[in-house]
Amino acid sequence: MNYEIREMQPEDGAKVIEIFEEGIAGGNATFDQTAPSWEAWDQKYFKIARLILEDENENVVGWAALQPISNRDCYKGVAEVSIYLSNVAQGKGLGAMLLQKLILASEEHGFWMLQAGIFPENQPSLIIHQKFGFRIVGKREKIAQMNGVWRDVLLLERRSKTIGVS
Repeated sequence: MNYEIREMQPEDGAKVIEIFEEGIAGGNATFDQTAPSWEAWDQKYFKIARLILEDENENVVGWAALQPISNRDCYKGVAEVSIYLSNVAQGKGLGAMLLQKLILASEEHGFWMLQAGIFPENQPSLIIHQKFGFRIVGKREKIAQMNGVWRDVLLLERRSKTIGVS
């Protein structure tokens, strides 16, 4: 099967939220218990570097986007990465495709640092991020509860080799 990555459009909103809901149900993607509305999601993420992954039948099977880590001007080149794949798209190397394209798009828009917070149990996500130069910089032990269980989060970051280098 062939896949294509394209820019996200507003009409993709319902599918983006549906895939986010699959991530919530999987239990290793986010602390969120419910998906936001498309309007809330749209406000949370940067309007640039939003990507959609489609299969050959033009079904949306994944998305990637960047969100700010702070409103402070000094952090304007730092973003947090979000990548979500539908259940049917997992395990096919598509997360790596999306992350690679997101890194390129982030650098085209002047981002020098990307960060991610990943549950240690989400080994596929950890492997993909490390493959593309993310390194673990910390562990937040029992940072929050999910369904009554305290969960850890690994903090990863990737510094661009071309943007923000002096």
